[in-house]
Amino acid sequence: MANTYSNAHVIKLGGSLIVPNGGIDTQYVKKFCTFIRKQITDKNRRFFIFVGGGQLARHYRDAGMEVIGHELTNDDLDWLGVHATRLNAHLFRTIFRDLAHPAIIKDYSYIQKPEKPIVIAAGWKPGWSTDYTAVILAADYNIKTITKLSNADYVYDKDPLRYPNAKPLEYITWKNYRAMVGDTWVPGSNVPFDPVAAKLASESGIKVLYLNGHDLENAGRALDGKKFVGTTIG
Repeated sequence: MANTYSNAHVIKLGGSLIVPNGGIDTQYVKKFCTFIRKQITDKNRRFFIFVGGGQLARHYRDAGMEVIGHELTNDDLDWLGVHATRLNAHLFRTIFRDLAHPAIIKDYSYIQKPEKPIVIAAGWKPGWSTDYTAVILAADYNIKTITKLSNADYVYDKDPLRYPNAKPLEYITWKNYRAMVGDTWVPGSNVPFDPVAAKLASESGIKVLYLNGHDLENAGRALDGKKFVGTTIG
């Protein structure tokens, strides 16, 4: 039986915002901390915050490959990613110690009943991206929207890094999004929302608001249900 948490939001915080190049962007983390605290104080909101791994996981992946001289297995790649998210998540649980549930959610086989206004979540196990576990958690708590804060303004119709003529999308259906990204999860892949998570979100009636996390005023508008700069997938 799903628990309903009043005025609760799921935020998927991209690791690229926290650890853009191997070092922690403390200025951004400070701004995000202030933003969340103000949302709780002014609007009585609750948050499940998923924290990505960012470049931290990639540094460990590259180090492993350099030492052994060949590619790592998908299982090892996934575990490095999982532990990178857990380290970042513990940083955020520390920052929000006064407001956060004392335990980081990292096992999604059962539903916890946290009373604090902030719950920090991280990766679970190989084969499960943090996008996927975010969808599981949203479904468990009957939350119908995930706000994904990334380092890009929109989802594009194709990779904007490879195709200069890529077009930003303000809205795309799950059917069209899934046709664009496929059905397979690849550790470390750089897609706006994991294909396996997209399938589950589509089946669960959950939409994703995808926007640039550097603009927290814009993120506030998205949480308010107002017009925002970004992409709605649903």
